Amino acid sequence: MRLLLLASACALGTAALAQGTPGAHFIENWDMDGDGLITVAEIAEKRGEIFVMFDQNEDGALDAAEYDLFDETRRADIEANAGGRKGPMALVDQAMDRSFNDADGDGLVSLDEFGAQAPAFFDMLDKNGDGVISSADFKPGG
Repeated sequence: MRLLLLASACALGTAALAQGTPGAHFIENWDMDGDGLITVAEIAEKRGEIFVMFDQNEDGALDAAEYDLFDETRRADIEANAGGRKGPMALVDQAMDRSFNDADGDGLVSLDEFGAQAPAFFDMLDKNGDGVISSADFKPGG
């Protein structure tokens, strides 16, 4: 059941991209207050939720098997809903990847490690540097 909810709660891509609204589904899923803009606090909150969803044994760390499932689920979503891992979605995939989040290199990603990368993830996506992530950041040259 937990994994069934995962696909919708962890949606990283955008079906709307194909309809001409870059990043619309990403924003819809990561915009915690519904204002159409994503702040670094919202990135941190959503990353925390995603971490909890994949920490199946609830030990406060994503082990290799849990992270493999996270990688597989995330990449399938990006391919199915966001036109593949290119442009901003490549950055999303990179910022959620184990190598980006395993700060101490021990093969486990703790909630603290995962959470600590929220500002870096935010900065990667805020392409125009205006302090929020919006659809403009998903447009070519945004």
